Amino acid sequence: MKYRTLGDTGLEISILGFGGASLGDIYRKTGPKEGEAAVHAAIDGGINYFDVAPLYGFTLAEERLGKALKGKRDEILLATKCCRDKFGVFDFSAQRVTESIDESLVRLKTDHVDVYQIHDVEFGTNEQIVKETFDATRAVQESGKARFVGITGFPVRYLRKVAEQVKPDTVMSWGHYTLVEDEMVTEFKSVVKNQGIGLLNASPLLQGLLTENLPPEWHRAPSPVLEMAPRIAKLCRDEHGVDVAQVALRHALDCELSASVVVGMSTPSKVERNLAALDLDIPKGLFDRIFELTKPIKNMMWFEGRDENNLPPSDPNQYVPTNPDMTHSDE
Repeated sequence: MKYRTLGDTGLEISILGFGGASLGDIYRKTGPKEGEAAVHAAIDGGINYFDVAPLYGFTLAEERLGKALKGKRDEILLATKCCRDKFGVFDFSAQRVTESIDESLVRLKTDHVDVYQIHDVEFGTNEQIVKETFDATRAVQESGKARFVGITGFPVRYLRKVAEQVKPDTVMSWGHYTLVEDEMVTEFKSVVKNQGIGLLNASPLLQGLLTENLPPEWHRAPSPVLEMAPRIAKLCRDEHGVDVAQVALRHALDCELSASVVVGMSTPSKVERNLAALDLDIPKGLFDRIFELTKPIKNMMWFEGRDENNLPPSDPNQYVPTNPDMTHSDE
């Protein structure tokens, strides 16, 4: 396992992070013993960054992770989130920030988290996030219940805007550095350098799109992206003998701008497969072929959150989402 420093926090975190959503049965039913075994296998494999949220399984993921970490809390760095407890329900008030950390600490069976994040800032108004919500997380930090505070979100340009406004310790960007996306780097390269922000890259498989399985029915990617997914998998499998998910994960891990790549792992076998990506030997020329294949759909994303928070790209020739009704997220 390799480790990188998380911005200016001083925390040394594993470049592969454990995404706790799977412990909440977000994608499939996971037995509690199976999930606990996955957590232990991850720790044994050198993974020390664990990210979770009250939303995942509507507190189930936090509860399961708290139980699995019994006797192991000091071995890992723990992150959770606030302000989003149910799909379609958001509360970015200072009161909710304060209440949520206490509730999470009970479920996680600890007296503090290492990183406390505002969950999906694009669903709030900029004024409230900047003037109320983030200040409340700093108050939580001052109380000692969180060592550092951050923000998470999907629209990468808006995420950068908020980061520049509030100067968080960490930023988690999801879905924006994958085999079909690189905007996380173009938007955050200077911010990470100038502000010392610890950058986290989540969903390197783009919510299951870059796997051998067909994209889930609820996937919100534009049709050209959905249609491209099996072609990428076929190229990896049939012409190079490698699994597209491992290739996608290895690509994300190689990006040194982000301190860690956070990916879901619900079973010991999935932990083992993800760990194997660290040493995956990428066939010569494969990345070049993938990037040539995916040129027509590169950076073709979708809407999340409030319309005003989906800022257009600086390049006028770049794809702009055309379905403003897609303003919800079920992660």
